[in-house]
Amino acid sequence: MDQEFSLTSQLRDRRLVITTSGYVNNTGGQAIATEFDRHFAQGVREVIINLAGSKVVNSVGMSFLLEILEKLQDAGGAMVFTNLDPAVDKMLTIMGIFSIAGKAATVDDAIKKLS
Repeated sequence: MDQEFSLTSQLRDRRLVITTSGYVNNTGGQAIATEFDRHFAQGVREVIINLAGSKVVNSVGMSFLLEILEKLQDAGGAMVFTNLDPAVDKMLTIMGIFSIAGKAATVDDAIKKLS
């Protein structure tokens, strides 16, 4: 379960797309938060988290994602999760995340949802 974490990010129509690979634990969660903060400081308020390459998100990784979601909500922004592994989808559903964040099959679908 110690799959090395990495991420890439890009801006698409002023929306930050963060694509992850590997285990989203404390290291992965911190990396996502750091990348988010860099763009948030420059006015980005819509974020897409593409978890296609991440099959596991632990509680510490989730706490970083919740922190990002809270900042976005306070600023009138939005977050959409995409390409979810069934286990991650189930965890986010049980936690009630989709009442405050969106879910889409793909990044392109997420962009449409945010438009």
